[in-house]
Amino acid sequence: MGLDFFGGGVIPTEEALRLSSLENKAVNDMFVILSDVWLDSYETMEKLGVVLDGYESVEVVPSLFVLMGNFCSRPCNLAFNSFEELRLQFGKLGEMIASRTRLKEHSRFLFIPGPDDAGPSKALPRCALPKYLIEELQKHIPNAIFVSNPCRVKFYTQEIVFFRQDLLYRMRRSCLIPPTTEETSDPFEHLVATITHQSHLCPLPLTVQPIIWNYDHCLRLYPTPDMIVLADKSEQKAFKYTGITCFNPGSFANDSTFAAYRPCTKEVELSALES
Repeated sequence: MGLDFFGGGVIPTEEALRLSSLENKAVNDMFVILSDVWLDSYETMEKLGVVLDGYESVEVVPSLFVLMGNFCSRPCNLAFNSFEELRLQFGKLGEMIASRTRLKEHSRFLFIPGPDDAGPSKALPRCALPKYLIEELQKHIPNAIFVSNPCRVKFYTQEIVFFRQDLLYRMRRSCLIPPTTEETSDPFEHLVATITHQSHLCPLPLTVQPIIWNYDHCLRLYPTPDMIVLADKSEQKAFKYTGITCFNPGSFANDSTFAAYRPCTKEVELSALES
């Protein structure tokens, strides 16, 4: 018997073996992850169309697209007054996806808000995008999934955490003692080691990053998941640490970068559109 810490209760041994067998057979499954999908940027939407066309034409379409915020090039704060426009842009995204019939029929679409997207507060964890913004999109893609940030996904036996936050910059800003460069001088590798050892996605002071205390457990990384996606506006990176696969797909709007993940082999493909 095994306890599922992602909320599935107790999993009998026979069920765990069955899930493991199904996972090994899922050789064609692929997740495509894009961060900073700016709906108000013509250039970004044009690039997204190229990506969708590319995956529409492959033999087996990806099983999951993860689209992460920010969904607007400007912060949705008190000075933001274009919510109606953003709502229509989500509708246009729905039309864009619906026009690729194979993707609409065979792929799932997961939407995760970014740090500057519309929401009740900047505290973590962030709730899903407001219903008002996504109604137009859902008319075209009724099975689209809108989730919180961070978000946890179970793929057969694998536990996957998606987190959209500009964490590297904020951790370096709050760093009191520079990390040692004996083993590596790569800041992303230091970040992965830090959150893994702390067993927490955002080990920052509350004055730097407020946390809704009743939901702090959503940010914990114990037991450690199989994969952590740390979507950040910094350079895309991938790093395997103590058996965990961690990667940053990069900023799609700024660098045209994104990532593909094959859960069967746990391989990460860092990709970019040619400029």
